[in-house]
Amino acid sequence: MLSNALNSLPLESVELLLIENVGNLVCPAEFKIGAHKSMMLLSTPEGDDKPQKYPLMFTESEVIIINKIDLMPLLDFNFIAFQRAVTGLNPGAKIFQVSCKTGDGIQEWVSWLESQLRDH
Repeated sequence: MLSNALNSLPLESVELLLIENVGNLVCPAEFKIGAHKSMMLLSTPEGDDKPQKYPLMFTESEVIIINKIDLMPLLDFNFIAFQRAVTGLNPGAKIFQVSCKTGDGIQEWVSWLESQLRDH
């Protein structure tokens, strides 16, 4: 399915292609789709216990983006515990804390993406 889509895109003019592998926090980690980097997006309302519940996803992801950090004061999301759990599973994982509502952390993530494009 992915190869059919890629064959129909003008990839020679594409510098960055983000592929969303939708599903729960189990299935996307089980399938290799040929990506250069593997990123996952977690929303703070989902809870800080996800690394323990879905270790494969956190082991396979090179980058973890935590969205809705603006809600952390209102939620029972312990970032330190989350970070410790992620590091225990995947010491090399890069974690970005972002808020799409306020824009916090977005520039750091974009700067990282730009550095990856330069290095590739």
